[in-house]
Amino acid sequence: MNRPLVGISTYLEASARWGVWNLPAALLPAGYARVVRESGGLAVLLPPDAPDAAAEVVARLDAVVVAGGPDVEPARYGAGRDPRTGPPAPERDAWEAALIGAALESGTPLLGICRGMQLLNVAFGGTLTQHLDGHGGPGGATGVFGSHPVTPVPGTRYASLVPEACEVPTYHHQAVGRIGTGLVASAHAADGTVEAVELPGAPWVLGVQWHPEAGDDLRVVRGLVEAVAPSRETSLAEPAA
Repeated sequence: MNRPLVGISTYLEASARWGVWNLPAALLPAGYARVVRESGGLAVLLPPDAPDAAAEVVARLDAVVVAGGPDVEPARYGAGRDPRTGPPAPERDAWEAALIGAALESGTPLLGICRGMQLLNVAFGGTLTQHLDGHGGPGGATGVFGSHPVTPVPGTRYASLVPEACEVPTYHHQAVGRIGTGLVASAHAADGTVEAVELPGAPWVLGVQWHPEAGDDLRVVRGLVEAVAPSRETSLAEPAA
């Protein structure tokens, strides 16, 4: 049986350096591909593209991951810009919103990670809290993951994957405010911050505020990979006529 093909959205950076080169680049921390591979999937990177290409791209995938990254533009959820909100990334906002829409329309399993969870909430009409303390690096350090416990909500999809409270790698300064219509909270931090949201029933849609790719717990990503419809996996494995 062929392994499910999992598309992961990427950063679009004006300048990145490798070897003798310093050029614009579409890039992604390697942990995302690692956890997909270790969970039984094949990872493919999705650089920002024209939003009207999203449906065609998603049609060729078995699951979609919207990765972490920069703050979502506040205008997308009808808010003014807080001075602490980071620089806008309009191309990425538009592309990933289109990926989310295409995945929902086609019933393709969808996982949002950190920014991806926040954009998922916005796609359902929710809002974001533009700044909170205590969820970034230890002691406020930048570029270093922190850690804190997350408690699942009983009866949710997330709780079926991770039934116990556990420590998760975390690095964010924004969070879900008002939960989008149709979504439910499925995990919380000790301070009440919503740490996971999901769409009950089908299709398989889950967002987590932390970074599974920065740790060793594969249960969330494995849940995504295993959510690929068996009929689709079978069709992938069938030889061409």
